[in-house]
Amino acid sequence: MPDLVPPKVAVLGAGEMGCGWAALATSRGWIVAIYDTDTAALQRAHESIANRAQTLVSMGHADHSVTQAGLAGLRLGRSLLQAVTDADWIIESTPEDLTAKQRTLEQVEQVCRLKAVLTSSTSSFMPSDLCGRLRRPDRMLVVHPLSPVELLPAVELVPSPLTDLACLEDVRFWLTALGRVPIVLKKEIAGSVMGRISAAVWRECIHLVLEGVADVVDVDTAVEMGPCLGWAAAGPHLTSQLGIGDRGSSVFLASLLTHYEGWWENLAAWHHLNAEDQLRLLRAIEKAYGAQLPQLRSARDVRLARLLNALSEEEAPREE
Repeated sequence: MPDLVPPKVAVLGAGEMGCGWAALATSRGWIVAIYDTDTAALQRAHESIANRAQTLVSMGHADHSVTQAGLAGLRLGRSLLQAVTDADWIIESTPEDLTAKQRTLEQVEQVCRLKAVLTSSTSSFMPSDLCGRLRRPDRMLVVHPLSPVELLPAVELVPSPLTDLACLEDVRFWLTALGRVPIVLKKEIAGSVMGRISAAVWRECIHLVLEGVADVVDVDTAVEMGPCLGWAAAGPHLTSQLGIGDRGSSVFLASLLTHYEGWWENLAAWHHLNAEDQLRLLRAIEKAYGAQLPQLRSARDVRLARLLNALSEEEAPREE
């Protein structure tokens, strides 16, 4: 069984993902160190982490006194060694560059504790690729959240074939203690689960905009107020099952597939968005949202918090 004492956490990378992890852990009063080779980014991180942790308090997702204690103990690492030397859980959240990530993990392994667990927040690379330079690949796995990390609860755990299952269970336990919902993948796959679903849906959304079916705002509204709202209460498989009514499962599935197979034939299937279409898409998105991004970000976070509060009021039973 994992140790009940909260782990000491080191976060590598002071960008959006790294600051989200640090804000989440400090809001639980955990001891956190954050490090970045970019000194300016590291200095900005302190204010960002504090603001995000305080936002969790204001939304009712964290305790004020616990958060203050966590922020008081937050350390800005002056070196990689100082940041990771006593850490139990080292979270790599550097930019998506495979070679750079491999080098960072290799350097971490040389100075961290033998029992430390290394995780990468990558959405692009599989753990087998990342641990290529490690002497102890059994201590490493991918732990991929969505952004904003401190608000969205689902987190993917992707072990490599070499990952020690005890490390996997430690991280699952820690994530649960942070109020996250761990999703453990049985095998590696590019993009993992959430990334692949997001990529598929976004490709079709781009296609609908570029084909002139609907504008950016209406496509986004269709997703927000339609399937995503339903899927927030029950995922796509459960939603389909709940739609059976008085029909048998096989009859319902056959009827549903008849409609979907017709649509699947002409869904977007391209694998590359050319430069002209990229420009068209950027112009459409900027026209829709460009002047309002700060207000929209704040509104998004408030809506997420309210939705999560509503969903947590009555948890649906789930089988393991």
